[in-house]
Amino acid sequence: MELQQMRYVVAVAETNSFTRAAQRCLVVQSALSQQIARLERELGARLFERTSRRVRLTPAGAAFLPAARECLHAAERAAAEVAAAVGEVRGRLAVGSISTVAAVDIPAALREFHQRHPDVRVSLRVSPSEELTERVVHGAVDVAFLGLPTTTRPEGVHARELARDTHVAIVAPDHPLAGEPAVDLRRLAGETFVDLPAATAGRMQSDQAFAAAGLDRDVAFEVTNAALLARMVRQGLGVAMLPSAYVPQLTGVVTIEVTDAPARVEYVAWSRSGPTPAAAAFLALLGIPGSAQAS
Repeated sequence: MELQQMRYVVAVAETNSFTRAAQRCLVVQSALSQQIARLERELGARLFERTSRRVRLTPAGAAFLPAARECLHAAERAAAEVAAAVGEVRGRLAVGSISTVAAVDIPAALREFHQRHPDVRVSLRVSPSEELTERVVHGAVDVAFLGLPTTTRPEGVHARELARDTHVAIVAPDHPLAGEPAVDLRRLAGETFVDLPAATAGRMQSDQAFAAAGLDRDVAFEVTNAALLARMVRQGLGVAMLPSAYVPQLTGVVTIEVTDAPARVEYVAWSRSGPTPAAAAFLALLGIPGSAQAS
């Protein structure tokens, strides 16, 4: 079993295509297919179901995939640790972030990191907090910026609290509430809402606040990022609540204080096994020692 074979399996699983996987791996498709077939013979099980229209993992493939990713991450980390031992920072830095992070200017931080460590391959993924936490646990993300309700803490990772914030309401400029200096949840409960998907940490912050107040609300529109949420509000399709530190980035909406608003905590998180050399350098750039224990 070879690392290259594992790379091919991961590429096919992520692209659902042998053709696209071969393009990603910079190899001809026949060579990729032959290596995967060779691995399947060695394992004694098919990893993919192939039809003329699609490729998908078999149960055996689904069982093999997490271990293959872990092996690849371990190999990458081993090479990075060797480079670090001779004073070089190399390898990869996979950063994950929620769309409403406000405690850190991530683009500016990544630019400075790239200037300091040009040999590190940097990537960024924007996803909900719970998905990012899982990715940190499994090694797919090195450093993640999370936003959680005050009743929840990151699990399975090391984490450091960055900031606490309360929500404000945002409405269209011509909304009847636009001239109000402040509102409460009871007054907002009668409005149509635009919010993040149900069961995500970003949505839970508001859901818990309304439930604690004994109020129901109508979430007619569920979107996956704050920029689209603000565009929906701007068009008068509903109102929304977002962290107060984030909303100054938005244009074309009016901000209203919410007297009994929900709150959230922003965290930065990394692996319990310790940061990779690149992740440690990034945390140091942010003023966060990589050896810190989970909060």
